[in-house]
Amino acid sequence: MKVFFHEFSLSTSKRLEIVDITDKVEEAVLKSGVKNGLCLIHAAHATAAIVVNENEFGLIQDILKKIEEEFPIGAGYQHDRIDDNAHAHLISTFLSSSKIFPVKGSRIVRGTWQNIFFVEADGPRRRRIIVEVLGE
Repeated sequence: MKVFFHEFSLSTSKRLEIVDITDKVEEAVLKSGVKNGLCLIHAAHATAAIVVNENEFGLIQDILKKIEEEFPIGAGYQHDRIDDNAHAHLISTFLSSSKIFPVKGSRIVRGTWQNIFFVEADGPRRRRIIVEVLGE
């Protein structure tokens, strides 16, 4: 079994932001040489997440609005006594920092409207994304 590890970074420009990373993930899978297996995408941060959905401007805005409604800044969180970013930790916890996709024919298997997004919850920052591909 092959194991391929790839890391890339990105810079965010807003406190809360959604960045499409589908192309970078697909490039890593192709570069891995794995024909069939699994692909793990992981945001190596406690205040960021990986989500999967359609890349449509209105939907992205809806997702950002819903995140802000569910995890408002300054809502009296205990952690804010330390860093003032509890909302970002909660976003990461509830959205999840990793996703796994099947790989078939050297490509990730995803639905027509499924793209892979990095969710910045405590930006702007420089962030690391890990792509690990396992298979044959």
